[in-house]
Amino acid sequence: MAETTHSHPPSRSWKIDKAWVAILLIPIILAVFAPGEVWPMITFALTALMHTAPFILFAILAVAYLKATGAESLLARAFEGREVRMIVMAAFAGGLSPFCSCEVIPFIAAMLAVGAPLGAVMAFWLSSPLMDPAMFAITAGTLGTGFAVAKTIAAVSIGLFGGFTVRAMAKTAVFADPLKNAPAAACCSSSGCGTGSGADIYSGEVNWQFWSDSARRSTFRATALENLLFLGKWLLLAYMIEALMLRYVPADLVAQVLGGSGIGPILLAAIVGAPAYLNGYAAVPMVAALLEQGMSNGAAMSFVIAGGVSCIPAAIAVWALVKPRVFAAYLVLAVIGAIAAGLTWGAIA
Repeated sequence: MAETTHSHPPSRSWKIDKAWVAILLIPIILAVFAPGEVWPMITFALTALMHTAPFILFAILAVAYLKATGAESLLARAFEGREVRMIVMAAFAGGLSPFCSCEVIPFIAAMLAVGAPLGAVMAFWLSSPLMDPAMFAITAGTLGTGFAVAKTIAAVSIGLFGGFTVRAMAKTAVFADPLKNAPAAACCSSSGCGTGSGADIYSGEVNWQFWSDSARRSTFRATALENLLFLGKWLLLAYMIEALMLRYVPADLVAQVLGGSGIGPILLAAIVGAPAYLNGYAAVPMVAALLEQGMSNGAAMSFVIAGGVSCIPAAIAVWALVKPRVFAAYLVLAVIGAIAAGLTWGAIA
């Protein structure tokens, strides 16, 4: 039992959850300046959240089950010594998975919770939002099959680049202890996170029928609830911001900024790709219009890669899971990969 007696009385501190504050403030501010946009924004965010709900629930229940049964330690051990293979598999799986920037977050949270190596997580994180079967069909139909194939190759390549970069730098200060105090983390100790209170009683024993043990049932409920609140609030905030971007970021402004040819637009496209990017499917016709207005092929590729990986809705969700230095590394890897993809495609297109 943990020691609860201290030499001085414990002080009560109220921690303000910035995510919930933002979720409350956005509609309030919008109601003051544009009351007619409040309900459309809320409707968009809730609809998108419900669309993502099956992925969220699957990840939440999977992590809760692994923790309640004690199997998360087995899964974590399965990752040991296999990081290279995992990075390759994660990059290819991510490049072909049917998840958008925000839908991938529950699975990333689950991978982090069970102790997957950060290199493999980063590989999946970078490649997954860029391409899926539906995106390939839309991209091929609008921008051409060559562009779609090139983007698919770029997605897998960026995943490999990010994964092996993280693996090579795993022992540096940038990637040491990468996670924030997220729920259901596999590294929780008896004095750690809130859902780890039952971990010590398992002593490495796995009980697949956890419902027969009251302590394991409690762990399941606590883990599921904490992850539900954690993922739900950040994804809701991400979708609310995406709705505002769709409403207030004009495509013609993006066209003016990213027009032109040469290396300059490729670099600029990678930098502005994140704040200017709306979503993967909406970006395809916009990029087609930009190309018609004189945007180079390399800048178009750089824009869709950087935007897909690091657009504001996805970046918010990434920020929720890892520490700022890892988040910064994620953005740097995305921009470098986008520039490389743009330069390569610009040279061969």
